Amino acid sequence: MIPYFGYARQDRKDEGRVPITAKLVANIITRAGADRVLAMDLHAAQIQGFFDVPVDHIYAAPVLNESFLRRGLSSDRVVVVSPDEGSIKRAVGHAKRLNAAIAIVDKRRTSATEVRQSTIIGGPIEGKVAVMFDDMISTAGSICGAAQLVKKAGAEEIHIACTHGVLCGPAIERLRAAPIDSIAITNSIPLPPEKMLPNMHVLSVAPLLAEAIKRIHHDQSISAMFREGSSG
Repeated sequence: MIPYFGYARQDRKDEGRVPITAKLVANIITRAGADRVLAMDLHAAQIQGFFDVPVDHIYAAPVLNESFLRRGLSSDRVVVVSPDEGSIKRAVGHAKRLNAAIAIVDKRRTSATEVRQSTIIGGPIEGKVAVMFDDMISTAGSICGAAQLVKKAGAEEIHIACTHGVLCGPAIERLRAAPIDSIAITNSIPLPPEKMLPNMHVLSVAPLLAEAIKRIHHDQSISAMFREGSSG
């Protein structure tokens, strides 16, 4: 039995820590009878270690990258922007696949609940097409704050992409008000009509999951699917 375990929620204020509730979820899945788990873009990779059965961790990066490659943007116009320090590794992977420059939003925490985006490292941003990738968008505070800063830096266009569209609380209002030209989200979580914005595009990860499941059943390599263009 190979259940698909889409994402594990972790509050942004606890970045770098793994929530103990993930172990509870792992135990529940195992006790339910699963003998292998297929996960996509876990918010904390350490969650793999919470399972007492084999875990295959795959990434939606190829699907997200392909959506931008199909647009035919000139690589010298594109800059991949990491919305925070924790997303640098992901941004570097996407930048390599898109053959683009990279920039990092330097995010500073002002209190336990408030985060302020202060400066941009790298670039340049002015006159460029800025693309930001994240594993998930929950309340959209971080990604929208980064978009505001990138816009002030002179970006011509701003596009964001994520694997898991949690979109809770004020997320839709923030995304609607932010200077974002397009939003690409995979269908790892069903997107209800009331959360669908005019500039939002849903990308299917079904072929990726199907290929991974086929490889598992035929004892073939999963990692070979991500040797080029993986952000993981």
